[in-house]
Amino acid sequence: MTLRTLADLTLGQRAAGRTALAARWIVGHDGRGHRLVENGEVVIEGGDILHVGPRFEGEVARRIDLGAALISPGFIDLDALSDIDTTLLTVDYGPGWATGRVWPEDYLQGGPREMYAPEDLAFQKRFAFAHLLRNGITTALPIASLFYRAWGETVEEFEAAAEAATDLGLRVYLGPAYRSGGMVCTAPGVLEPRFDEARGLAGLQAALDFAGRIAGAGQGLVQPMLAPDRVETCTLALLQRTMAAARDLGLPVRLHMAQGRMERETVHRLHGMTAPRWLADHGLLHDRLIAPHAVEATPEDLRLYADHGVVVAHCPLVYARDGEMLRSFRRCREMGIRIGMGTDTAPPDMVLNMAVALMMGRAAEGSGTGLTTAEVFDAATLGGADALGRPDLGRLAPGAKADIAVFDLMDPWFAPTVDPIQSLVFGATGRVTKAVFVDGRLSMREGVVAGFDEGAARVRAQAQFERLLARYPDRIWGHPQLERVFPPTYPKMR
Repeated sequence: MTLRTLADLTLGQRAAGRTALAARWIVGHDGRGHRLVENGEVVIEGGDILHVGPRFEGEVARRIDLGAALISPGFIDLDALSDIDTTLLTVDYGPGWATGRVWPEDYLQGGPREMYAPEDLAFQKRFAFAHLLRNGITTALPIASLFYRAWGETVEEFEAAAEAATDLGLRVYLGPAYRSGGMVCTAPGVLEPRFDEARGLAGLQAALDFAGRIAGAGQGLVQPMLAPDRVETCTLALLQRTMAAARDLGLPVRLHMAQGRMERETVHRLHGMTAPRWLADHGLLHDRLIAPHAVEATPEDLRLYADHGVVVAHCPLVYARDGEMLRSFRRCREMGIRIGMGTDTAPPDMVLNMAVALMMGRAAEGSGTGLTTAEVFDAATLGGADALGRPDLGRLAPGAKADIAVFDLMDPWFAPTVDPIQSLVFGATGRVTKAVFVDGRLSMREGVVAGFDEGAARVRAQAQFERLLARYPDRIWGHPQLERVFPPTYPKMR
């Protein structure tokens, strides 16, 4: 056995033999919940964890002392943004019909079109996946906007996504988003739903064919899921067939509902009730269903979630930017609702999302008893694993997968540590992620992801984003100049 450092490991590969990682703090799991281990070791062998606890007395090929660091289970992101059309474009600009979030009638009649080339779609997945790893996220369920798409996502781009996840070393659940329709702006502020059920059912069939091919790819890193887009864009037949397939194949389903006012008003106009009530009346709520964000959920909606085992993917940052929140995390927990975490924006900083979840959860209840640090950390780890039916994820315990994030608690911007979990969450940044292992493979070290040129990718991402922005007026009512759609914070000096 030789004492080594992270620099001695080959980025992008598993090390041969057993590796012992020692640190001041470890988040272990004893079968009942997370437990802190002080001055202990995690031993990994192949893709699995062999030991968590005090110094391992068995043979190891190498020992790496990480010093004053926190060794944690990697985070599980149930709503991981995987495009460059970020939600930042919705924060200070609105309403949606005037800023490219709803297609105008003439755009639909002219035939909606792809605003990205296939190589752009493939690149943005790779770009997003690298950023997930750099923030300590080891398992992700990607999501992207359909507003700039011809209709839904394509199998081809998800073939590329599977390749990217395999190359970079990220565990993913993949499924191209499909839909039966969408909202159309017929006059300023007037929105109408339009449907093409045959197109939606064809999208579902393509997603099922993809699922059958992709399961277990990338040495098990890639697994399938079903991703109907948003509840107001889906017909009953599409959702019925989706949920039947999920049941028969044992697949998770992610469906956005109870998430916004436009959705609430549209579903009520179409069905005379809320989306959760509509699904419940047709037997479509179940424990494989992941439903981001629940900020518009009524008390009855939440009760339906609890009764049927639905998982809420809590994405607090993207809503807090608009002054909205889940009301409340504490209430959902007391009702028995299962909760995982998502980021749903760029950058995908899960640590920042946990900090915002903590603050907004306490604000919702009006006191510090609204939420605990442990509860948000559990949601980002154990909650995601529970949503996916994966007791081998989200925890550091013998037999679990070696999906590990290492955080530098001696970062000079951090305050001195009293409790490592509190220090991490209150520090409110995933930029202290020092290393990430996925399935025993060193996928990220000191901000560098194997096989990914961050500098070149950042330049390409900016150029791709600016090309997209230039085409925004094509799909906005009245086709205004871009400067009117996204005015600067301050007037430009002339």
